Amino acid sequence: MELDERKKKILKAIIANYLETGEPVGSRTISKYTDLNLSSATIRNEMADLEEMGYIIQPHTSAGRIPTDMGYRFYVDSLMEEKGDVEEEKSSLLERVDRMELLLKQVAKVLAYNTNYATMVTAPKYKKTVKFIQLSRVDMDNLLAVIVVEGNIIKNKLIDVKVELDNEDVLKFNILLNTFLQGASLEDINLEMIQAMKAQSGEYAPILEDIFSGIVDAIHDANELEIYTSGATNILKYPEIGDIRQTSELLETFEDKNELSHLIEETVSKADGTGIQVYIGEEAPGQNMKDCSIVTATYKMPEGAEGTIGILGPKRMDYKKVVNTLKNLTIELDEIFKKGEGVNNDG
Repeated sequence: MELDERKKKILKAIIANYLETGEPVGSRTISKYTDLNLSSATIRNEMADLEEMGYIIQPHTSAGRIPTDMGYRFYVDSLMEEKGDVEEEKSSLLERVDRMELLLKQVAKVLAYNTNYATMVTAPKYKKTVKFIQLSRVDMDNLLAVIVVEGNIIKNKLIDVKVELDNEDVLKFNILLNTFLQGASLEDINLEMIQAMKAQSGEYAPILEDIFSGIVDAIHDANELEIYTSGATNILKYPEIGDIRQTSELLETFEDKNELSHLIEETVSKADGTGIQVYIGEEAPGQNMKDCSIVTATYKMPEGAEGTIGILGPKRMDYKKVVNTLKNLTIELDEIFKKGEGVNNDG
């Protein structure tokens, strides 16, 4: 059985009413909300068909119906197919700032405030290649390595070399490290490169191992996903998201950056790389997400790096508002980055 136009209109009316009220929807309500001029009995028959098809269900406590994941998916897909311009905002959503971290924190906060859901924003993901390495002496036993990686992210590493080096030795190490590592990513650093560097460092090969290990650690740190969140407690406003245990697990996920990073990466891996993605119920990663929806969008830097913006809320989410807000924000971010309005990426 396929959805004819009448069933589509009734299904959309059920979902729209449920999104607004959070209460199961009955046939009498639908008869007032549609332009079909159908009797409650006819609408009940159509609703029975929609239930049999898997688009709506009847909670045991009520005669009304609520959407299933399949019903929400139909609604969201219909919404995404609608042609229309992004609603223009009277003023900018974002204030001008001069640091990437402050800008992305502001994005998370604005989204949480405007949507009343939980939000997460990742810093742009660069391929972390080494731009420059500078070693300098701190004292007799320690060197400070300053490593600049792609995106002008700066990492400092204190290295215990256990041997006193003079300025000439440090200069030689700087030349050697930059010769081999400039433009290299973690994937490029292999055993052959390490052996070649050790061969050129002669008697200082053991010291080079300590220096090299510290630099690799710093590059690895720079590769970790930076995530900014806001509005986690908004989850508590929607009891339908789950029981106390499930809600607690969701809040813990927002506090644990490793779990959040895994969630975002798993969600992004399912995306087709275009536009805004919506994950409903079982489509979302993680067992504690089955009563949630996640909406994600990608923003892009002029040099090609990308970041992710995500909104997490109940399946009874105001999808139209969320999608429009995300569209407005990504457009505004694109304009900020294209103009190069002094946004620096300090590590």
